Amino acid sequence: MYRYAFVGVVLVLLGGCASYGGVENVAGPAAKDRSSYSLVTFQERWRTDDNAVMLAFSGGGTRAAALAYGVLKALRDTPVPGSAGARSLLNEVHSISSVSGGSFTAAYYGLHGDRIFEDYEDVFLRQNVQGALIHRLLNPFSWFGRAGRTEMAVSYYEKTVFGEATFADMLGPDRPLVVINASDLGEGVRFSFLQDYFDLLCSDLSSFPIARAVTASSAVPVLFNPVVVQNFPACGDRAAKFLAAARKRAAGRPELELTVEGLETFSDHDKRQYIHFVDGGITDNLGIRSLYEIIELSGGIAEYSAQHQRVPPKRLVLISVNAATDPARDMDRSTKQPSVPKVVGAVSDVQLHRYNVDTIALIKASMERWAQELSKSGRLTEPYFILLDFHGIQDVEQRLFLNQTPTSFSLTDEQVDGLIEAGGELLRNDPEFRRLLSDMAAEAG
Repeated sequence: MYRYAFVGVVLVLLGGCASYGGVENVAGPAAKDRSSYSLVTFQERWRTDDNAVMLAFSGGGTRAAALAYGVLKALRDTPVPGSAGARSLLNEVHSISSVSGGSFTAAYYGLHGDRIFEDYEDVFLRQNVQGALIHRLLNPFSWFGRAGRTEMAVSYYEKTVFGEATFADMLGPDRPLVVINASDLGEGVRFSFLQDYFDLLCSDLSSFPIARAVTASSAVPVLFNPVVVQNFPACGDRAAKFLAAARKRAAGRPELELTVEGLETFSDHDKRQYIHFVDGGITDNLGIRSLYEIIELSGGIAEYSAQHQRVPPKRLVLISVNAATDPARDMDRSTKQPSVPKVVGAVSDVQLHRYNVDTIALIKASMERWAQELSKSGRLTEPYFILLDFHGIQDVEQRLFLNQTPTSFSLTDEQVDGLIEAGGELLRNDPEFRRLLSDMAAEAG
């Protein structure tokens, strides 16, 4: 999946060395108030606007980060029809779900807001992150330490991208809820860096470093060690009540039942004293299923909105930014056996594509159902599911160029420019997005 040039060096130099992940989460539980990075906090802060816009950023290294950034720029430059003043569609975004490479853009925007348009390209997108990590890895002083490759990455991201910011720092005014997703290596369940999930660990998320969460979301197994968090002993009944309600709501729905079963394992503090998180793309490379699970395990979108006394929106919008590529393969042109990396890449791509297709079908049907559940007499909710990927690029040469962009953390300026431009082009040309703008303009009148 990730074509790092130093894979062989990693395996040879560090394959037999024991390394230990740093643990930086603290015992909780957090107070259930506006100081916690939780669903309740953001439900209280979300406006009763007509537009509820959600974004989902996929994995794919810097390619995913740059494409997502291009979509953010396009949303910023899209005025809301009929709005007073200079209000853009980006202001209507209330939540962003992300995995892997997409988590860098989501977290930076959640932390800094519009400042992302001033320095993010220089801070991250145009940096040779891959080269910097290789340099650290090849430093002889790092070969004999107990800190693993992931701890080096965390240190680098803290120094160059996120500083010492924690989730408490993402509670600034007018910030969207950013759901950074990782995969629990032990149980294979999706895990979202929200206080609602940290309650299952009896831990307080507010002091947890952003850099560490993003590293967990992008920690490709084998190339990077898992990010480790401590699972603290029982600290009240909040988690138990959540799991009991979730189990009841998941009854008869196999995938949700499997998710709840995985989350319930955190209750076994003796067997699961430490949880190991890796790349969120393993369990959902689109970053969409976490939104689905949060909504469904909370009782459904109508019940959840009613619990928090939120006026149903007129428009329910989900924009999925998928940076997956469809590169041309040459293995079928000869009898030559493909290399191991090519075989692994092809198998991963097939599995990823099939799972993405299933995810899109699930969410498309769910969006329709959620809109119906939210609709009330005299106030209907219309769904808009906007799928952005490279298939939407009309120019053949441009599409080929984008599909040949590697999954890495080191891209050329030309590649970064092309991806940013593609993000805006895909959004502006999408038929469902144009329908959204047309409907908003018609209502504004």
